Amino acid sequence: MFENKSLNIGIVCYPTYGGSGVVATELGLALANKGHNIHFISYRQPERLSRQYFNNVFVHEVRPQNYPLFEFPPYELTLIGKIIEVAKFEKLDLLHVHYAIPHAFSAYNAKMMLAEMGIHMPIITTLHGTDVTLVGKDSSVAPVVKYSMQQSDYLTAVSEFLKQETYDYFNIDKDIEVIPNFVDFGKFSKKQFSHFKVSIAPNNEKVLVHVSNFRKVKRVQDVIKAFDLISREIPSKLILVGDGPERSNMEALCRELGTCDNTRFIGKLGAVEDILSIADLFLMPSETESFGLAALEAMACECPVISTDVGGFPEINIEGKTGYLTQVGDYQKMAELSIKLLKNNGLLSEFRKNAYNRSLDFALDKVLPLYEGLYWRAVEGVKVV
Repeated sequence: MFENKSLNIGIVCYPTYGGSGVVATELGLALANKGHNIHFISYRQPERLSRQYFNNVFVHEVRPQNYPLFEFPPYELTLIGKIIEVAKFEKLDLLHVHYAIPHAFSAYNAKMMLAEMGIHMPIITTLHGTDVTLVGKDSSVAPVVKYSMQQSDYLTAVSEFLKQETYDYFNIDKDIEVIPNFVDFGKFSKKQFSHFKVSIAPNNEKVLVHVSNFRKVKRVQDVIKAFDLISREIPSKLILVGDGPERSNMEALCRELGTCDNTRFIGKLGAVEDILSIADLFLMPSETESFGLAALEAMACECPVISTDVGGFPEINIEGKTGYLTQVGDYQKMAELSIKLLKNNGLLSEFRKNAYNRSLDFALDKVLPLYEGLYWRAVEGVKVV
């Protein structure tokens, strides 16, 4: 109905390596490819935005001022001001904020101020996970989070788990639409990097991969402990992609277990799909995970997943088909299942195909129309069919 029209869309997100920033960035780029004008609002350029140039993608950096009076710069106030500035001068049609804290709160305040200028700007808030399940439950901010969600024009969550978690804890009476995270097969697909795999595993060892932001909730220690057990049974290598507050502790654990010779900490990597293309198995032992985007990207690269059975993982990782599910903290079971799979090439090949086929359900071209339809409902007040 609106395929020949374009929108001016503001996207507020964190620019970091975590899932919400990745999804927001990839969504914005996909929308730009369809002709929409995208205005990212963040405190620096998002991680995945540096890969290519778009003439209809813009970044507006939020720069809090340092005043002697404040121990911490008032980021929320500066963000509100930047949203107002961009909305006014770039003529935004709508604002899509990713992660409730403090983006939904700042967006609502900006909306109220813009209304006094005669500017109507609908707000869509997407909940990604720890903004509800962890940070949002802190008693010092929970009332603000609930109020901000209630005041959003539309509210979405990336999984059925997160939707129910939001209702259970915050007891809001607003509809939450589930729009899952997605994978862009233009980027994430298995590539033939035999020369690359030889450099990582010169003796044809199995390659195990973990990708995260190395926060405690990711339980990277369980990956390293499981790998210690796996490597005793099967010649293998472990690649750890990402960085964060737990990295030093994980490097110490690696030294303690004596697995460093077969483990690589490669830090943040823009082209993570290159690593996933040579992976035999992806390990994700998170304590909580509202969706599991990194696991989905691995599946798109034909890599089976062994994850915990929490949050949104069971919605994407099908037990006994695309991988296995284990209880939180049970790294011994994770190792046992990994060994079972890695020792059976026929089963591993079957799981590879199943993982890829499952990932197709979350293809970008299936999810993007859901967001576009929501945008037009917000702007035009109509239901797109």
